[in-house]
Amino acid sequence: MAEPVITAVVTAYHPDDRLAAVLEAALVTCADVLVVDNTPTGQDSLTDTFTDERVRVLRSGRNGGLAGALNDAVRALPAASDAVLLLDQDSTLPEGLIAALAAHLADPTIGAIGPTPVDAADGRGYERFAPSGDGLADRDAVITSGMLVRRSALTAVGGFRDEFFVDWVDNDFCLRLRRKGIRIVQDLRTTLPHSIGDRREHKVGPFTVRVLRYAPWRHYWITRNGLVMIREQITANPRWALMALLYIGRQAVTTALFEPSRSATVPAILRGVRDAFTNRTTLAYLPNGADYRAPQPARTR
Repeated sequence: MAEPVITAVVTAYHPDDRLAAVLEAALVTCADVLVVDNTPTGQDSLTDTFTDERVRVLRSGRNGGLAGALNDAVRALPAASDAVLLLDQDSTLPEGLIAALAAHLADPTIGAIGPTPVDAADGRGYERFAPSGDGLADRDAVITSGMLVRRSALTAVGGFRDEFFVDWVDNDFCLRLRRKGIRIVQDLRTTLPHSIGDRREHKVGPFTVRVLRYAPWRHYWITRNGLVMIREQITANPRWALMALLYIGRQAVTTALFEPSRSATVPAILRGVRDAFTNRTTLAYLPNGADYRAPQPARTR
């Protein structure tokens, strides 16, 4: 069997020098790289300086979010690409990671493979209830960064959900793959350092509570999109829906208790709850410079 032709897709927004390191690491194994730069028109970007002919930069001049950027890349994929490696601009690619993931494409039942993410700050795993061992684990979803996706799987589900903007895009995509009977697996031997944001620890008696701090706009999209997906998945995948609800609930409670700017974040969470159950979107919770893409016609989930 011939080695698959892999195109790396890197999403970027006001990238720094870490992006160049990502491209260098990806090109060791990948045939080419598509960089989707969400930096708005009129603002300088590091991608303006790229000259390697194997690197193609897509700049729409608008920040359409993670899902919009990924869909731009899917539409621009070279005809020869068999699979797509999804990366963030600050991803750290250990040597051999891409080859290890690509080896699993030999199994035609597998549509997407993810490495095991670890906290870039301390190297510890951070997924609650994650599987353990040293083989492959079938998963409901794997995170976007480091996900290797068979091109036919992208075609089968029609890409990513633009209306979600950023949060829960990976879960929605993977669950739609599962509904098509396509496997999503995680390679437990292959780790990918991944930044999980501004994590703080608070002592509550003998316990340590870890809290991730986000801007209010992120709290809004985490809550809104997560509850939309729970509503959609409650019958088809109740176990996943319960785990997602526990995550959102914990995030809301710890934010309300420990977030210094709770006067802004709590209303964002409450607005996300309201919008999830009224099929609305509050565009005021887009980050500065972002441009929302209206929902596309309904797709099979």
